[in-house]
Amino acid sequence: MIEIRDLTKQYGSFTAVDSLNMDIAQGTVFGFVGPNGAGKSTTMSILATLLSPTSGTARVGGYEVTRNPKEVRKLIGYMPDFFGVYDHFKTTEYLDFYGASYGIPRVDRQKMIPQLLELVNLTDKADFYVDSLSRGMKQRLCLARCLVHEPELLILDEPASGMDPRARIEMREILKELKQMGKTIIISSHILPELAEMVDEIGVIEHGRLIAKGRVADIQNRMRAKRVLHLRLLDREEEAVHLLKDEAFVSMVLHDEKGIHLHFSGKDAEQSELLAKLIALGFRVVAFNEAQTNLEDVFLEITKGVQP
Repeated sequence: MIEIRDLTKQYGSFTAVDSLNMDIAQGTVFGFVGPNGAGKSTTMSILATLLSPTSGTARVGGYEVTRNPKEVRKLIGYMPDFFGVYDHFKTTEYLDFYGASYGIPRVDRQKMIPQLLELVNLTDKADFYVDSLSRGMKQRLCLARCLVHEPELLILDEPASGMDPRARIEMREILKELKQMGKTIIISSHILPELAEMVDEIGVIEHGRLIAKGRVADIQNRMRAKRVLHLRLLDREEEAVHLLKDEAFVSMVLHDEKGIHLHFSGKDAEQSELLAKLIALGFRVVAFNEAQTNLEDVFLEITKGVQP
């Protein structure tokens, strides 16, 4: 669905996107991860035909975005991080306006609008004016607007920005439903954990460069060589701390009220052997488990040492 080759965008001496190469298959939900200013919005704006690259190419559905912008726009629904809504429209009037702008016949718009409002959980707000809606409701309405022409690809730039926890959950459920409908979705965020349950793949971008790409589980597994183990004993924890500092594969031992924390470079077999040794020495083990690596850990680890 998306092919990006050596994509670069410069503003004078500043490089916002630096020789980006990336493919996204049809039907994939792709999470674009990176801090503010990393190049996410610039890349998405190029894909949405709103910016021209300095060099390189980007294709959507086989169409090159600078040479065939009209064809690309038919395929995409774009939701920017800052979007405008017409406050003095009712929600149905707002969607009808955009449907008409895409040339959708009135009779089709009348069937489509209730379906879109149901999809984004705004059926009960059909006759409400847009300016009376909460921020989360406005964002869901904007998402419905992106869907009026039944695009194949959704480009969503920080769609959960500024939402309260309940609104984030509602947005996540809507995106899951869109995924089940076969939509290809690119969704960006600098709040890393909110992407974990929504995406098939992530791409981590820093200083305009793609520094990691793959399935979340695969990227997490790359870090398992630096796993952290949590250990709790019924007693004798101080004694265990001194013993563990001399163990192979243990690079650091921390001890607090929650127990013992080991920085462990061994694999599953070595982890099992360590537990067996502790039990053989008479330590009464209450808990022995691996800390779950989250997306924040992933991002901090793989961006370590990356310079602009």
